[in-house]
Amino acid sequence: MNGSRIAAVGHYQPAKVLTNEDLAGLVDTSDEWIRSRVGIRTRHIAGPDEPVDELAAHAAAKALAAAGLTPADIDLVLVATSTAVDRSPNMAARVAARLGIPSPAAMDVNVVCAGFTHALATADHTVRAGAATRALVIGADKMSAVTDWSDRTTCVLVGDGAGAAVVEGADVPGISPVLWGSVPEMGHAVRIEGEPARFAQEGQSVYRWATTKLPALARQACERAGLTPEDLAAVVLHQANLRIIEPLAAKIGAVNAVVARDVTESGNTSAASIPLAFSKLVEQGEISTGDPVLLFGFGGNLSYAGQVVRCP
Repeated sequence: MNGSRIAAVGHYQPAKVLTNEDLAGLVDTSDEWIRSRVGIRTRHIAGPDEPVDELAAHAAAKALAAAGLTPADIDLVLVATSTAVDRSPNMAARVAARLGIPSPAAMDVNVVCAGFTHALATADHTVRAGAATRALVIGADKMSAVTDWSDRTTCVLVGDGAGAAVVEGADVPGISPVLWGSVPEMGHAVRIEGEPARFAQEGQSVYRWATTKLPALARQACERAGLTPEDLAAVVLHQANLRIIEPLAAKIGAVNAVVARDVTESGNTSAASIPLAFSKLVEQGEISTGDPVLLFGFGGNLSYAGQVVRCP
């Protein structure tokens, strides 16, 4: 095979919906305050009996079904997450066990909000190298478990969920070369640390970095695909904040593209945000098979990774 492609996608969100009005009963905030600053209306919150690997397995099962495959067809499982509670077994192994995938390579990828696009690039490289035939690539996070619900600057942002993609070999590449990197000296700007672990960020620093530095990087990702931003049918950025997504999409120059705005319904789901939003665009018919779509993750560690993919 000369490359790899995304054969199918799937997503999952917990049933519980937390509205801005609900949050106003917990902290000093309001629907107007939240919408005007981050654009979020609702978010889904997992219960104490819904661990990260369960969210991931639901999304993966949907992607497998959409691809017309069985668990036995998968030989690599990658789970991008930063909210796993236990060190071992990792989330990938637990997902494989839940789905009954026999003897896969199973690895977790922790690049926080850019985790899915890093994992997707890793699957692409692995399949093209012949080390795997078909991979499940999953982004799943339970941000509610690492949130201080008394801090109105962070609790209004987060949600839980998972998104997944099946990656397989292809004669015509459907996943373009990744552009990835980081700004390690600014890693403190987005953190999940401490005992108990808690999410914190320097919002203004992240906003300035994302809106000034990332447009040129996103355009480079398009160049690696041999495309211009005007060629894109859709842009799926990490769903951090509508005030970041909209100016960033405009600065990229993807004037003909659908811009994913799932953050308004789902909040910031970290590694889940890109596959979740991408899967919804596919499910809703907003993009068609073969359409070029820019996926671009950024955030935690001040890491970034982006690639153009063809819609399954």
